[in-house]
Amino acid sequence: MKQLAMNNPKVSVLMTAYNEEGYINTSIDSILNQTFNDFELIIVDDCSTDKTWEIIQNYAKKDSRVVAIKNEKKLGISGAINKGLEISRGRYIAKMDADDWAYPYRLGKQVDFMEKNPQVVISGGTMEVCDEKLVVKNKRAYNLTDKEIRKNIFFYNPFCHPATIYKADIAKKVGGYCKTKSAIDYELYFKLGMYGEFANLPDILLKYRVNSGSISIYKARGQERDTLYIRAKAVFEYGYKMNFKEKLYFFGQLISMYVIPQKIKIWLFNLLRSKK
Repeated sequence: MKQLAMNNPKVSVLMTAYNEEGYINTSIDSILNQTFNDFELIIVDDCSTDKTWEIIQNYAKKDSRVVAIKNEKKLGISGAINKGLEISRGRYIAKMDADDWAYPYRLGKQVDFMEKNPQVVISGGTMEVCDEKLVVKNKRAYNLTDKEIRKNIFFYNPFCHPATIYKADIAKKVGGYCKTKSAIDYELYFKLGMYGEFANLPDILLKYRVNSGSISIYKARGQERDTLYIRAKAVFEYGYKMNFKEKLYFFGQLISMYVIPQKIKIWLFNLLRSKK
């Protein structure tokens, strides 16, 4: 593990990686080239078998803001993120994926918003959905206000996870990310929402890369199952309430898991959530 500096940065950018040698350079460069500079970039390598760890180490040697960590055994996405969260020193956590690209103004805009709106515990922004070469295919925007987000939180995930920024102390207080196999960010949002407001910026903050391994029909069923589990947990454990429409949607989605082919549901989801 790299030696940590004495001064605490305002933001800890948290990135995890597993076999991302083809994309991680682009992702790291987009963070290191931000107009906002008061951050550390924590990169947790989850036992990559390609040159990912070598690439991370090279960046750590050249830039003191990069904190390089290699897991001794594979922890999975939630375990790797929580490991980075545990050692983070920033007031805010900014999530970043190892295959995406952040606009240079991203951190500056997000920090400015969080500082001016202390009641907000987590915020995100608009993302551009891209192909493997980061060519933009469509744009996905999210509800902006706390009221709008809470109104729709039982219908779909309210944030682009790799474009989020949230309060580190609250994230640690609620135990970080859950251990489900998918939708790990979704439960975190419900937990953070017990301690403050939600928000999204209208600005485009990120190019979200969809590569050949990003979407799997087989993984989609598991993600849908985990999503329903988290929604139920939000009601019975975190104190959220579903209205009649939300309950109807919940049970309708539960039934549809075994009736409607996943390929069709993925197509419908992308159609409804995308904005050309």
